[in-house]
Amino acid sequence: MWRLAEEEPETMPIGFEIAFPSLVEAARSLGIDFPYDHHALKGIYANRELKLKRIPKDMMHIVPTSILHSLEGMPELDWQRLLKLQSSDGSFLFSPSATAYALMQTGDKKCFVYIDRIIKKFNGGVPNVYPVDLFEHLWVVDRLERLGLSRYFQREIEQIMDYVNRHWTEDGICWARNSNVKDVDDTAMAFRLLRLHGYNVSPSVFKNFEKDGEFFCFVGQSTQAVTGMYNLNRASQISFPGEDILQRARIFSNEFLREREAQGALHDKWIISKDLPGEVQYTLYFPWYASLPRVEARTYLDQYGGDNDVWIGKTLYRMPLVNNDAYLELAKQDFNSCQAIHQKELHGVQKWFVENDLEAFGVTPEDVLRAYFLAAACIFEPNRATERLAWARVSVLANTISRHFYNDMPSMKRMERFVCSSLYEGNGNILWLEGYAKDEILARALCQLTDLLAQESPPIREGPKFIHNLIRCAWIEWMMQHINMKDDRYGKCRVMHPGSCTVHNKETCLLIAQIVEICAGRIGEASSMINNMEGARFIQLASSICDSLHHKMLLSQDTKKNEIKINQIDKEIELDMQELAQYLLPRADDRRSNNKTKQTFLNIVRSCYYAANCSPHMLDRHISKVIFEHVI
Repeated sequence: MWRLAEEEPETMPIGFEIAFPSLVEAARSLGIDFPYDHHALKGIYANRELKLKRIPKDMMHIVPTSILHSLEGMPELDWQRLLKLQSSDGSFLFSPSATAYALMQTGDKKCFVYIDRIIKKFNGGVPNVYPVDLFEHLWVVDRLERLGLSRYFQREIEQIMDYVNRHWTEDGICWARNSNVKDVDDTAMAFRLLRLHGYNVSPSVFKNFEKDGEFFCFVGQSTQAVTGMYNLNRASQISFPGEDILQRARIFSNEFLREREAQGALHDKWIISKDLPGEVQYTLYFPWYASLPRVEARTYLDQYGGDNDVWIGKTLYRMPLVNNDAYLELAKQDFNSCQAIHQKELHGVQKWFVENDLEAFGVTPEDVLRAYFLAAACIFEPNRATERLAWARVSVLANTISRHFYNDMPSMKRMERFVCSSLYEGNGNILWLEGYAKDEILARALCQLTDLLAQESPPIREGPKFIHNLIRCAWIEWMMQHINMKDDRYGKCRVMHPGSCTVHNKETCLLIAQIVEICAGRIGEASSMINNMEGARFIQLASSICDSLHHKMLLSQDTKKNEIKINQIDKEIELDMQELAQYLLPRADDRRSNNKTKQTFLNIVRSCYYAANCSPHMLDRHISKVIFEHVI
């Protein structure tokens, strides 16, 4: 009994404050020897009274509530009325023990069929709750995606999401299909995954879990679960313009989680996991549009407990399809395999950097490492090396040329000569740049990179020369924009200083995206998107966000002086990100072929958002873990 006195309410089994007092009273009526006056019971009885005050007995006989899950031993129940609230499978809110108690009291045939079926299914025993099909399906997808394994199970994940969508309701969902009781935890997880996978779900579902400015998991709950608010926060990040309910949900859940974090109380009533505090902190500091896939996977590899994670219901139990060592071992091997490829590629990029004498322009090996890291953290798959390397090299060279343009090329004529000598076919002659040694170095590097990218790109019907011309045209367009840029609202230097992590302006973001798409062989998709009105708006948004992040990064060099401007930029970025998400996420009834092109733009935007908001210390830590540290 002394342990009961010391237990926190959040760590008690589900419905304990209802079921345990009922069993104590039953023991008393049977004359069983028990310390009925123990002080530990006072707190439990107080919690029961609080719960029954929020869900009075009259109410629990009229509408389905979470108390249906904890009926065992409760006296003075009107079973004739309660049987009307029975779930379609014959259970009382999918609780074998509550249903068994109902069977004892009523002899109801549907209760018997439910109990008989699960006893046979589980060879004489029963789980503490059954079924958990929606919960299990959703959490499997979530774990696979966060571990970086989803690409191996695309067909299975698509089938799962179709299943969840079939059972989605405008009132929300519960852990099992066809439930009359809904909860915010399962609803939030379903909303987030369905929206990310292109299904049309309305955020108005969360109005069912809001009252007096607060959000809750269950109607009448006596404690707030960390994971419920954690998943609500994750869902609220996938918002579109005008979805005020998600804005309120995000503010509320954010404040709740940060308060718990400050109290050192990030433990949960539903799960005993390896590192729930770490999961919550990552989500708060790196929301969806700032979370890079490889960073998330590497972080979650340290947080995922595999077989050791235990769930809390009426008993402690495990979910082997959600938490298992097979996922963990596969994820580790996959990560290490990708990492070995990335290390080899990085060595090649560093060698390219040295051979092209880019150090002469103030570029450091650390700058090259950061550029490659951002590319590899977004495009990590082994079979996408061409895209990844194109991103990294173009990023480094574009930033180097930009810095050189604005610091060392005061003459417009000299800029134009540089463009002609390095890119215009037939007119190009690097000898034109004699007397300007650095111009000559960059022109030669640009020519060689253009040739290299064309060689590495997958073959197309039009031939390699066509690819070469497309890459040259992308560079020409980018440099002409620099030459013609008269209104530079950011001051003289529009590029970051050496040693910082590159946050590109919109022109450079568009250049990287174009060349990545060319090198991926998605020339038609990219062209279709650029020439499509909706696609053009998407590109405009993505470019604008990157430009704003670039501006913010420059202003952040004097935070105190520019605080008001920075806050205004943050608000503008938030609104643009919401609209960008609306354009990005495919619709189930309109899945277009240029989704991969959109994903490229999103990756670039996310990398810029991440770089603009990540501290140097955290950035270096992520680089070390993603690129260099072997996962054990």
